[in-house]
Amino acid sequence: MALSKRARGLIITGAIIGGYAIGTAVAVRRGYSFGRNVIVRCTAGHLFTTVWVPGASVKSLRLGLWRLQWCPVGKHVTLVHPVKDADLTETEREIASERHDVPVP
Repeated sequence: MALSKRARGLIITGAIIGGYAIGTAVAVRRGYSFGRNVIVRCTAGHLFTTVWVPGASVKSLRLGLWRLQWCPVGKHVTLVHPVKDADLTETEREIASERHDVPVP
């Protein structure tokens, strides 16, 4: 028996949500953090904090673990990615915490 359009839609939605949940769990186990004030690095090396919510973005274009968004440090549009806390020095954490992106995911 064929599935209804509604049932197929629910299965697809569940698979997408499940994929984000698994991806987020794997990233957290690898040392990345998500939420408010996540430290990110742009392709030019600038560090700043931003809101990083897996599966949600208004100000950026999501590309897996990368996002195309505005860098408030270099004042340019660039690719950014979250940085593991263990990969940062105390000085880099301080620099990043002084530079914030707009508080919208």
